[in-house]
Amino acid sequence: MVSVKLFIAAVAAVIVSTTAHAADMPLPAPQIVYQQQLCCDTGHWYLRGDVGVGVQTFSSFDHGQTNSVFVWPASWTIVQQDIQDSAIFGMGIGYAWNNWLRFDVTGEYRTRAGFKSTGSFTEFCPGGTCFDVMKGNISSAVFLANAYVDLGTWWCITPFIGAGIGTSYNHLSSFRDDGLTTFNGLTAGTQFAANGDKANFAWAAHAGLAYHVNQNFTIELAYRYLDMGTAVTGNTNFAFSSPNVLGTHAWTVNDLTSHDLRLGVRWTCCDVPPPPPPLIRKG
Repeated sequence: MVSVKLFIAAVAAVIVSTTAHAADMPLPAPQIVYQQQLCCDTGHWYLRGDVGVGVQTFSSFDHGQTNSVFVWPASWTIVQQDIQDSAIFGMGIGYAWNNWLRFDVTGEYRTRAGFKSTGSFTEFCPGGTCFDVMKGNISSAVFLANAYVDLGTWWCITPFIGAGIGTSYNHLSSFRDDGLTTFNGLTAGTQFAANGDKANFAWAAHAGLAYHVNQNFTIELAYRYLDMGTAVTGNTNFAFSSPNVLGTHAWTVNDLTSHDLRLGVRWTCCDVPPPPPPLIRKG
């Protein structure tokens, strides 16, 4: 009986001693949880640069007669037309208004692209069809003011859409027209046209993905539809083997458009917000 009492007393003493020791121990440090950095750029200016390729098209290739003495063939029609792709080099400056709306102004140069158009007619061609093959080059400078809507960010990837309006300057150069047929006793020859420049209203629609590498640097992969208006030649002058047959006219490339694929970068140059403070959880 005595031994049992002694055992109970010893256990009680150990429990009291352990409780007192635990009361003297310091509390565990509170857990510090750092807020996730926003990977989208908002409320600041940025610089941008773009490179890409434009798959270009045009709707029609029309002539404008400037010499009433020459009668244009009534059956004239364009039977084939094509234009090469163009490389794109651009830069701009913009402002991210908040985490979903931003604006920028951009300027770009579109490299020279060769175009070709073939026309046919039946007048003066007994028993057959006559052809002309027309070639030239078009290069452009495009300036746009753009607005974009960012559609949310997941894993630092932000899809966006946008639209832009501005001006295009289209330069048409090295134009020549080669007649392929001898008709009515006259030998078709080659005519040339002076270079031409045309300023147009331009507009664009954008869609793409932006990847936020860090707080200051973003990479974009984007598609853009661009309408650049028209391009024109200067006047042409040509003469057949008969000096009495003389014509003067100009050509117009209508509805010059492009489907552009562009790779761009955005660099935040100032007004970067400080990182958010850590959250401290008690307990």
